[in-house]
Amino acid sequence: MSRRRKQPRRRPQQRRPASQPEQTPGAASAAAAQSPATLGQEPITQERNQAAQPSPQERNTAEQPSPQGRKPAARGRPSSSQRPASQRRRPVAKNQIRRRQLWPLSGAALSLITVVVVGAGVAIAVAVHGSGSSTGNAPFGTPLAAPTPTPAVLAAVSTTVTGQPIDGIQCLGSEQLVFHIHAHLAVYVGGSPRTVPEGIGILPPRQETQVAGLPTVISGSCFYWLHSHTPDGIIHIESPVQRTYTLGNWFDIWGIPLDATHVGPATGTVVAYLNGQVYSGDIRSIPLDAHNLIQLDVNGNVAPAPFTFPTGL
Repeated sequence: MSRRRKQPRRRPQQRRPASQPEQTPGAASAAAAQSPATLGQEPITQERNQAAQPSPQERNTAEQPSPQGRKPAARGRPSSSQRPASQRRRPVAKNQIRRRQLWPLSGAALSLITVVVVGAGVAIAVAVHGSGSSTGNAPFGTPLAAPTPTPAVLAAVSTTVTGQPIDGIQCLGSEQLVFHIHAHLAVYVGGSPRTVPEGIGILPPRQETQVAGLPTVISGSCFYWLHSHTPDGIIHIESPVQRTYTLGNWFDIWGIPLDATHVGPATGTVVAYLNGQVYSGDIRSIPLDAHNLIQLDVNGNVAPAPFTFPTGL
């Protein structure tokens, strides 16, 4: 009989749990290569990361805005409420801020208003007093207001003067403006003023109008080179040639006498003033220069009176 060999019994293989992955030889060797020190550091690093991350409660606190809309104060720095009273900033009221912002504008507006008011005042003054040039029917300028009461006329315009040349001075149909200046004559008799009438040296028919309360001659048949438009003592020298005219020429065109004892119909001692100074020479030789002020006192000695020429003369 042949003997059967006994087959060795196989041990049943143990099954691995499904959750435990099968390790390959390479993975086992890599796991074995890790040192115990490296394995021990992983839990420590994770703990540090968890400690660095803020908690959900801290996140909510940081994200919530402060009551005044400002960012929360940095850590380690005291808030304004925790600072001492001497280091706190004083709150600025809104009305103070508005005043600081509006004050420069208010200054500029005041400057502009001042300029406008001053400009308006200058314009009104020019409109009332004139710009220095004559206008309208009065090329001789605007006369001064008539004195109150009006003094008596020294002598009327002579009717013997008919347009003939006098002292080489002609009477022409229009005023000659090549040489155009003005002088002033004041006459006192016994200390009382006398009026030098309008129309001397202007032959009729004359046309008169009222200007500033004064009768003013604006036209005539002819004009001597020396004549008067208004009864205020202003002598108009309007000549086609430049020469020196005298007070004697003026009285000759007026048609009345002038000497050391006569001023027209007034007789007596005559004291003459020229620009505020006593004139000791022949009174007929007193020059009629530009803006000369002449005063004749008959039987008296009146202090020289001031006079201002109207605008445009």
